[in-house]
Amino acid sequence: MTTLKTASTDANHYIQLEDKYGAHNYHPLPVVLKRGEGVHVYDVAGKEYYDFLSGYSAVNQGHCHPRILQALIEQSKELTLTSRAFYNNLLGEYAQYITQYFGYDKVLPINTGVEAVETAIKLCRKWAYKVKGISKGQAKIVVCENNFHGRTTGVISFSTDPTASNEYGPYLPGFEVIAYNSVSALQRALEDKNVCAFLFEPIQGEAGVVVPDDGYYTEVRKLCTEKNVLMVADEIQTGLCRTGTPLACDREHVRPDIIILGKALSGGMLPISAVLADDEIMLTIKPGEHGSTYGGNPLACKVAIASLQVLKDEHLAEKAEELGIYFREKINKLNSPHIKTVRGRGLLNAIVIDHAEKDAAWDLCLEMMKNGLLAKPTHGDKIRLAPPLIITKEQIDEAVVIIGKSLSILT
Repeated sequence: MTTLKTASTDANHYIQLEDKYGAHNYHPLPVVLKRGEGVHVYDVAGKEYYDFLSGYSAVNQGHCHPRILQALIEQSKELTLTSRAFYNNLLGEYAQYITQYFGYDKVLPINTGVEAVETAIKLCRKWAYKVKGISKGQAKIVVCENNFHGRTTGVISFSTDPTASNEYGPYLPGFEVIAYNSVSALQRALEDKNVCAFLFEPIQGEAGVVVPDDGYYTEVRKLCTEKNVLMVADEIQTGLCRTGTPLACDREHVRPDIIILGKALSGGMLPISAVLADDEIMLTIKPGEHGSTYGGNPLACKVAIASLQVLKDEHLAEKAEELGIYFREKINKLNSPHIKTVRGRGLLNAIVIDHAEKDAAWDLCLEMMKNGLLAKPTHGDKIRLAPPLIITKEQIDEAVVIIGKSLSILT
């Protein structure tokens, strides 16, 4: 029988435990977090940090938001799981709430983001055969270079990142990869009559917050409509107010055929994701053809309603828009020779480090950690900076001071 040691304030204790008993599929910063509140997290020694990762945008509403937490606690005392073998008293309420919230006929509730992506892929293929009339086994989905939609074997089959896909083959066929933010590339790809869908991120997050040209969403919608192809927006990270509008596609008043949501749908409380579409698409899947033990569980339904309502009541889309502009202006005013580019939309932003050292972005993140701000590099020279949307201007000012101070190590 294993005896657990008493809680320690020594970070190395926890790091060594994880290294010894856990799989080595992540490379975290050497900080051990114990508590979170609002825009801050605290390590095992009690040190306070600004959280500028936000659980990859899972805590848009801030850590341990009291209203979301209350919903979690109250429902956990009543009923947490029934499975979809039975009805529960909250799934219908949640389905009505989220479909009316975003303006779609139906929702398919699921758990993690990548499960929602896989669900969307299955919906596209069912629709291809049942509605569009593509010959069985011939449906194709167009995707973008440098995408990140998760890490299942299906999704990595169309990843262009060798870290995600190397030595996991054979890969799932039926995908065509084109350049991101290229209307002409999409136009050429859609000439193939076997294409049933275009799956894309409105802003590429893992690639380093790559924002497409103005009008891109509009042109994508136009081409997909013309060619009878489903426009599928992966809004798992860009949606739920992160980029300054409820959904990133809302900026151009574009309505995709399928919306994929996750992360902040739970306010960081538990895995909740969802796929939204109209009846013509959603009802192609019949009972028994797709599902999940935990999908649509009462606890998730209660939490998701609370999480969505907080986004609306606290005007977090508007705050993200205003404070994102403010944040980018403040970063640019640092005039650092080590910042090549500042880019982003709303409070999903990134800086590209201009430095000869290949580990400069990692080193900068270590220095920011020492100075009280947590962020994480991606693709070597890029650092995403995405705080909870409840952050204030004064807190942004403090964070920018930390970033400016930390940049001094890059000599």
